[in-house]
Amino acid sequence: MNVIVTGGAGFIGSALIRYLIDKTTHKILNIDKLTYAGDLDSLKSISSNKRYYFKRIDIVDRDKIKEIFSSFQPDIIFHLAAESHVDRSISGPLEFINTNIVGTGILLDVAYEYWSNSNDLKRSSFRFQHISTDEVFGSLGEKDFFTEESPYDPSSPYSASKAASDHLVRAWNRTYGLPVIITNCSNNYGPYQFPEKLIPLMIINAIKGNSLPIYGDGLQVRDWLHVEDHVDALYKIATCGKTGETYNIGGNNEKTNLEVVELICDLVDRNLDFPSKGKSSRELISFVADRLGHDVRYAIDASKLKSQLNWEPSKTFEDGLAQTVNWYLENLE
Repeated sequence: MNVIVTGGAGFIGSALIRYLIDKTTHKILNIDKLTYAGDLDSLKSISSNKRYYFKRIDIVDRDKIKEIFSSFQPDIIFHLAAESHVDRSISGPLEFINTNIVGTGILLDVAYEYWSNSNDLKRSSFRFQHISTDEVFGSLGEKDFFTEESPYDPSSPYSASKAASDHLVRAWNRTYGLPVIITNCSNNYGPYQFPEKLIPLMIINAIKGNSLPIYGDGLQVRDWLHVEDHVDALYKIATCGKTGETYNIGGNNEKTNLEVVELICDLVDRNLDFPSKGKSSRELISFVADRLGHDVRYAIDASKLKSQLNWEPSKTFEDGLAQTVNWYLENLE
C-alpha cells in the first residue's frame, strides 16, 4: 500500500514510520512542516530506504496537500501532524487552532475529494486514521476510566483543539461517508521525544544535575504508553479496525508525576553512579506553581481494543522507562 504519515518527523510519527519501514513492504510518504519538534535525525536509520519519501509541507497548504494526494495515491492516511504541548497552547493558542483544527479540516476536505473520485477498489480499501489524545476527555476522578463513550470535556487550548479535530473527523464520516478511524491514546514516552515533555526533560535535567521542577504537588496521575506499543496498535487498527469507530489505546501504567520523576532519578543514578558521589538525583526535585487548568488524572480503558482486535501493550512501564533512560544516556547529542 501507499501510506501517508502527517507529522512524520515528530516523536510518534517517526516511530510509526520506522515501524512501517521495518515491518511492512508499504511505500511511506512523510509530510511534515518541520517545526521545532520535528527532527529528521529520528529517521536516519531508514532515510535511505527506497520505500521512504519526505515532503516538507504545512498541512494548511491545501494546494500542496492536494498535489500530494494526486501524485502519491494513498491507501492509508495516518494523521499525526499537530501542535501538542499544553504549556505552549496556554501561552500561544492560535497556532494550535490553525494546525490542529484548520489543518485537519483541510486534510479531510482533500481526502474526501480524492476518495470520492477514486475507483471502487481504492475507495473500499482507503482509511483516514486520526491520532488524538485522552486529554480531550478532561479530568477523571480517582476510580473512573476513559472509554470510547466518555463525554468530551477538554481543559486546555491544546486539548480543545484536538477535541475539535476529532469532531471534524467524525463529521466527515457521518456526513460524507469518508472511511475514518479515530484513536485516543494515553501519554507516550520513549526514544527521540522532544525534551519539553515530562520524561525526556527530567532525564536530561537529571543527567546534567539541573533542577527537576514538578507542577503542584506532583500527584497528578497519567497512564503511560511506550511509543513502540502505540505505533504497533495504530497499524493493527488501520488494517483490522472498523471504519467509523473510535479506539482507545492505553498502556495500563498509571503513575503520579512524582513517581515517574523519582523512578527516573533512581535509573539515572544507577547508570551514572551518582550515589557513590554522595548525591541523589532525588535531591534535585522541586515543586513549582501548578499549571493552569491542570487535569488531575487520566486513565484509559483499552478493553475494546483488546476484545475486538486482540491487542494489548507489551512493555511494562518499569522496563520501558529503563530502556528510555538508557537510550538518552547513549544518545546525549
